[in-house]
Amino acid sequence: MTVSQYLKEWTDDPVKNVLAGMVGTFALIPEVIAFSYAAGVAPAVGLFASFVISIAIAITGGRPGMISGAAGSVALVAADLVHGYGFDYLLLATLLAGAFQIVFGLLKLQSMMRFVSREVETGFVNALGLLIFSAQIPQMLHVTWHTYALIALGLAIVYLLPRITTVIPSPLICILVLTGLTMVVPMPVHVVSDLGALPTGLPSLTLPHVPMTVETFKIVLPYAFAMAMVGLLESLMTATVVDEMTDTHSNKRMECTGLGISNMFVGLFGGMAGCGMIGQTVGNLRYGGRGRLSTFTAGAFLLLLLVACHGFVARVPVAALVAIMIMVSVSTFSWSSLRDLVRHPRLSSTVMLVTVIVVVLTHDLAAGVACGVLLSGLFFSFQVMTLLKVNNTLSADSTTRTYHVQGQVFFASASLLSDAVDFQDTASHIVLDLKDARLWDISAADTLEKIVSRLQGRGKTVQIMNPDARAAQLLNALGHDTLLADTQTHPAA
Repeated sequence: MTVSQYLKEWTDDPVKNVLAGMVGTFALIPEVIAFSYAAGVAPAVGLFASFVISIAIAITGGRPGMISGAAGSVALVAADLVHGYGFDYLLLATLLAGAFQIVFGLLKLQSMMRFVSREVETGFVNALGLLIFSAQIPQMLHVTWHTYALIALGLAIVYLLPRITTVIPSPLICILVLTGLTMVVPMPVHVVSDLGALPTGLPSLTLPHVPMTVETFKIVLPYAFAMAMVGLLESLMTATVVDEMTDTHSNKRMECTGLGISNMFVGLFGGMAGCGMIGQTVGNLRYGGRGRLSTFTAGAFLLLLLVACHGFVARVPVAALVAIMIMVSVSTFSWSSLRDLVRHPRLSSTVMLVTVIVVVLTHDLAAGVACGVLLSGLFFSFQVMTLLKVNNTLSADSTTRTYHVQGQVFFASASLLSDAVDFQDTASHIVLDLKDARLWDISAADTLEKIVSRLQGRGKTVQIMNPDARAAQLLNALGHDTLLADTQTHPAA
């Protein structure tokens, strides 16, 4: 990216970007507070994190117009660490997660996200929706009927208001109405201040007070790595959505390192790790926020609102947050995927279901994605393996048998090639025609060498015809270049 391109991303249509960022802030506050209590931390932690991430990612990120903050996916990973070991361990995990993300970007590993199939992505969002909903259940247990009434009213506002107007985000109206109602009519319900202290000023430098021992890192590293991977996955998925909506391209490597830098700043200023937030990002785009200034404004305006409206935010009923999070969980879940279970191929549906099941059972989004990717790779290998065809013809004088190999020869299909060769054949001359075949790995080349050796061991002459350049390269790497004597290679497809 050139300096002029970078500056253009800051200066294009500043008025529209500032206004879009301000609207995005209103949509950000309720969900960030809700995600904070889902993670088991004070609202200040998530709000400070969102402020710092928005400012930092606007400068260092690779996708203009994308809103990042303390998102639910990372909060769910962090929750177990906070509940089991305390807040300071979360700060250390956030710093390490940022470091992992920087390394991920510097090593250009963002291209690995291409191996995340559509089925895994669908399983990811479905599992995320289920986990977000399940995180609300404790807030609906052992409470008075007032809480259920407020949740029902909040859901009605969230879902019905957009049919009348979308000028102001319905979650914000939900918070205003329910908070005003509880202020006018006192009720025995939990409010945001019961969850912890709210910020009243700028964040300050906060270092984790934990023993820097091997045992500490054994505890924190798995959570840090999971937070890093989940954050990267959600950010890169969100960036892809923005790319498609704006017909532009983002710098995925820059987004990885930018998110890592942002999360390290978050860890130093008392917040929890965050990532791209797809709901707020889509809203930002809808209101015209396409540049870095909209992301910056969302963070700066967030802190301004918190300082100016501190007393009001403290009195927001938790029921309002529960209603919003139920809406988030319902909108996150891909309901069309239930219909697709019977329409899509069984292997694709299996990948999606396994991803969901692993995440729900382990509460580890990264583990679910890893299992889904692994299963996708296995199923893909199986499907490609079945495409290998080996036919043979016998010459008129019955002295030459020619095997015509078609398809991809690699570690999974190499044994099929070996099984197709009749080593008891009475023909004295064997021809292996690779014109329509492609050898991909050492396993394929090694299998080919073993076939030739076994045939020669039975006194037969063997000729390999039409190998491509890659086959020649692999055989040479194994020291079997003599197999290709007197043959002509053809270019690899």
